[in-house]
Amino acid sequence: MFRKSVATLFLFASLNAASMAAQTNLDELIADVGHRWARVTYHTPDADKEAAYEILIGNAQQLSQSFPGKAEPMIWQAIILASAAKVEGGLGGLSKAKEARELLLAAEKINPSALDGSIYNSLGSLYAKVPGWPIGFGDKKKAQAYFVKALALNPNGIDPNYFYADLLADEGEYAQAVDHLNRALAAAPRPGREDADAGRRQQALLLLGTIKQEHGDKLVSR
Repeated sequence: MFRKSVATLFLFASLNAASMAAQTNLDELIADVGHRWARVTYHTPDADKEAAYEILIGNAQQLSQSFPGKAEPMIWQAIILASAAKVEGGLGGLSKAKEARELLLAAEKINPSALDGSIYNSLGSLYAKVPGWPIGFGDKKKAQAYFVKALALNPNGIDPNYFYADLLADEGEYAQAVDHLNRALAAAPRPGREDADAGRRQQALLLLGTIKQEHGDKLVSR
């Protein structure tokens, strides 16, 4: 009996160690994909982005296949597809946007709160930017609903506040957009995501400057 108990404990310890090692490996690989995405998104010349994203899409797909049943690789695969769709445009871009949406919906079923609500940030951005019917699936109301979900999970995050501000600005809600941009700029740094934070801050500052320059008369004194 004692030997069986020891053997069982050893087995559980081994499985737990293997699980922790696999999770550590996944975290490192996810971080690497995030750094490469930031490099392409914020530092690669526009003329070279489409080819760079194609390589990164293949890498992300391999990562998803290596860790089946994990939401995080699927989310990053979708983020990269959505970024590539924006650069490519046209029917090819729409196809990538649809693929990204399906990956995000699948990831939501696995873990809706993964990566601090990035599923809802990305779904909101897709619905906000993709053309509406009859060309695409874009829908501003659905976009807003997803951003509200993202903010519920990560109210002070740089990404959900920036993305929601972008939608609000498109809808002419400039005062609210400024509020969320200020929240995005005040967001705490994300350890290991310094490159992405720097790029997002630049986008937020650019949008904030544009709103103040072009629509300053519509803003309440702040």
